[in-house]
Amino acid sequence: MKNLNILFSASIVAASLISCGDKKKDQEAIVAPQGMHVLNLTKYGKPFAVFVPDTIAAKLEVTQQTYGALDIKVGTNFAISINEQPADLELRKKDIKEDEVNKFKSFITEEPNAVLWESEITKPEYHFLINQKIGNAEYSIEDTKSAETEPYGKEAIQKMFDSAKNIKELKKESNS
Repeated sequence: MKNLNILFSASIVAASLISCGDKKKDQEAIVAPQGMHVLNLTKYGKPFAVFVPDTIAAKLEVTQQTYGALDIKVGTNFAISINEQPADLELRKKDIKEDEVNKFKSFITEEPNAVLWESEITKPEYHFLINQKIGNAEYSIEDTKSAETEPYGKEAIQKMFDSAKNIKELKKESNS
């Protein structure tokens, strides 16, 4: 897992170094980590891009929910929901700890704007929630849960968590 984080971090650093060249454009090219793809969400009203698993091997589905969330699913190991308001992390952490069905085990990551935790109903499962400020707007991003599929494993949740933490704001192109 640490190797995945190191590779992910190295690719971000490399992308930053690559983008230090020609400044003719306001928005430099976003380079996705290995095995990931850049998904531009501007056509869904979001001023940012998110990294998703390579969509050659798995089907990409983007669904705008009637309650305002944008759900992004790629295959069977990546599904996140982007909400247009921040979550109350302290309240959610309290709810997570007090859940009598999905029993709380531990927080794997606990930061001021993000949590990733392990819980269990019949076997271990993992979930995350992140608040992100992008431009002037605040969003919350979390894994989507489905009653039809098995809960995501730790590695899949870590990939979704890293993707949500590394959302890239897209600047509007100026015509000057």
